[in-house]
Amino acid sequence: MTPDKRGGAQRLREGIDERLIFFGAFLRRPARVGSVIPSSRFAERRILDLAEVHRATTIVELGSGTGGTTRAILAAMPPQARLLSVEIDPRLHSLLRRIEDPRLIAHLGSAEDLRAILAEYRLGAADAVISGIPFSTLGRRRAERVLSAVTEALAPGGRFVAYQVSGAVERLCRPFLGEAHEELELLNIPPVRVFRWVKSA
Repeated sequence: MTPDKRGGAQRLREGIDERLIFFGAFLRRPARVGSVIPSSRFAERRILDLAEVHRATTIVELGSGTGGTTRAILAAMPPQARLLSVEIDPRLHSLLRRIEDPRLIAHLGSAEDLRAILAEYRLGAADAVISGIPFSTLGRRRAERVLSAVTEALAPGGRFVAYQVSGAVERLCRPFLGEAHEELELLNIPPVRVFRWVKSA
């Protein structure tokens, strides 16, 4: 087998492994993962555009999953930017640690502790926070704690983008960041709603 074919076979195995780990995480904690399969590249592109990662310096990703969106963010963000990816599931977090990019900080922990996590890595306020956390299944109080942490972590003019199957996050986030701009991405399984807020100056 040639090196190119071996590399292709390895990438295929890794892709299958990642999907199996993601599916296993869904089976163990469906309320925490929220979807059976990772986001499509079409959803990822819409998320990146709404978050404007191309002009961000500090980016936060909450609920990183298998790292598909993480890789898309890294590919789109400026060379000098930093990406803090926060994942609560240890097995999914282990996938993030495979990504070799010095701009990535892979943190195992809860989004509720976002301010402390940013301080731990000496990162300033976030220009963009991207979240795949399924807010509809968190429970109201926990969801509000996460959204409060996100609001406090955002820089003035910072963007919060949440991609969800449910629209619950729009209602939950309204007291913190006001009404959302919403787009629907049909080229995803299942179709996903992408919400964006901008923190006022």
